Order: sequence, then structure tokens, then C-alpha cells
Amino acid sequence: MSIDQKKLVDITNSIREMTITNVLDLISIMEKEFGVSAAAAVAVAAAPAEVVEEKTEFDVILKSFGANKVGVIKAVRGATGLGLKEAKELVEAAPKNVKEGINKEEAESLKKTLEEAGADVDIK
Repeated sequence: MSIDQKKLVDITNSIREMTITNVLDLISIMEKEFGVSAAAAVAVAAAPAEVVEEKTEFDVILKSFGANKVGVIKAVRGATGLGLKEAKELVEAAPKNVKEGINKEEAESLKKTLEEAGADVDIK
């Protein structure tokens, strides 16, 4: 028995509208009916393609202050609102997180500011 293209499209559309549970039930029924195993199909149906979540929070890490320690301390103070003593301690403790959990644009901007002051910076 041959199935025409329209029927195949209808079947495919019906499967597409099913829940995962219904698809798993259908696979089980087909395995019993035709005496085959669809282990790979079950894995695919049970775990759709991994969706890679885009990272939304970034940490700006001061790796070193470079040749212009005073300039980097000023840049850290401006970016973080820390006092002179705290900013100096942060810079001298490199590698150290300057800011954590910030958005990408803010992280890029802070990195640029610190690098312009002479620091070696990383974003993670």
C-alpha cells in the first residue's frame, strides 16, 4: 500500500502538534506493531535539540593594572563608586572581579575604560 504525499504531510503535521508524551506513546505502539526498536527516536523525541542559552550576566575581571596603576585606580573608582583606599586595594589584589553580574554592554564599556587606563581586563 502506498501513501500519497498529502497523507504524509498530514501525518507529519499531526505528529508535530502532539505532546512529547503522545509521541512517546505512538513510538511504543509502533514498536509493538512492527517489532522494531526506536531507542534513538525516543532519545530525540524526549530531548529536543539543546537550546544554548545566551549568557546575560558577565563579570569584569581585572587581570593586572599594567604600567599605569594610578590611572587604573581612577577608572575603577569611577566605575564602582569605591573610595580611594578600596579601589587601590582592589587594583593591587589583581586578578580580581571589578563588577559582577552586569549586562554585556556595561561589561564591554567597563572593559574598554579600564583598558584605556592601561589595565589588562577579561570578561567572563
